[in-house]
Amino acid sequence: MALLSPAPSVSKEPLPCPPLMQATNSKILSLRAQTIFGSKGKLDGIEQTHLKLCTDANISGLKLKASMETPGLTREPKSDKLESPVVTKNGSKLFDEMKLRFLSFKKHKYMENLEHFENLAKGQAPKFMVIACADSRVCPSSILGFQPGEAFVVRNVANMVPSYESGPSETNAALEFAVNSLKVENILVIGHSCCGGIRALMSMHDDVETSSFIGSWVVVGMNARLRTKAAASNLSFDRQCRHCEKESVNCSLGNLLTYPWIEEKVRNGELSIHGGYYDFVDCTFEKWTLDYNASNWKEEGGKVATKNRTFWC
Repeated sequence: MALLSPAPSVSKEPLPCPPLMQATNSKILSLRAQTIFGSKGKLDGIEQTHLKLCTDANISGLKLKASMETPGLTREPKSDKLESPVVTKNGSKLFDEMKLRFLSFKKHKYMENLEHFENLAKGQAPKFMVIACADSRVCPSSILGFQPGEAFVVRNVANMVPSYESGPSETNAALEFAVNSLKVENILVIGHSCCGGIRALMSMHDDVETSSFIGSWVVVGMNARLRTKAAASNLSFDRQCRHCEKESVNCSLGNLLTYPWIEEKVRNGELSIHGGYYDFVDCTFEKWTLDYNASNWKEEGGKVATKNRTFWC
């Protein structure tokens, strides 16, 4: 994963604009409010790049130029007023609202913590790696308050960790980078309520060969499904899914130990592995830690032991 270095600044002051209004040939240039990232007029004083308008050869001396100021290290907005969303041709305001949220972040987070973000531009040293579900209702930064630079996050369907023997995937590529390069001290796998991926897993038959992308992925949690069926067969399907949502997290904790460089660091006390469960129906969070010494994960059908289980509600 490459780290981008800020580009050198060539010009610290805005380039002067030529007197365009003095152009006599209206067919050559008609001044209108220029649209910048979907909004009209100036970008409320936020100037990342200073531009000159470019016309055809009939107007001499006009060229398109841009200063080489470092992206992001810009002047603080001159006004607290943000533009109202502009309805696009298809009636969608989604990106206009997204723009306002970004500008609010820039003014109230980025600019007010500029030194912190400048340091992050030079490198990252997060203490946590978080593996969470891609479900739109489960955002680790929102529910656990992670700030930029604090957690290296990977999200996939049903927050699953494949075993080392399963072969390459984006999840174990992220594990390799986070553990070996970033030297994270904690890995946290977060399951959640009403998980569609777990429901798909529990709806499968043991002997069915999967053909869909989702089916091919969720079989990573097949051991969790089998253990759930054995332990909770007398419960309703919904209750079985809830049981499997937590059992799947523990299976992922065990799969983490199949990676030699993870197991070594856990054994040496350099890395801790944790499980979590977020119930967004009741807004509660359950957290536990893998007990390496008490686990028999190397044995066939072995399970991981846990400790330090706490409930946040």
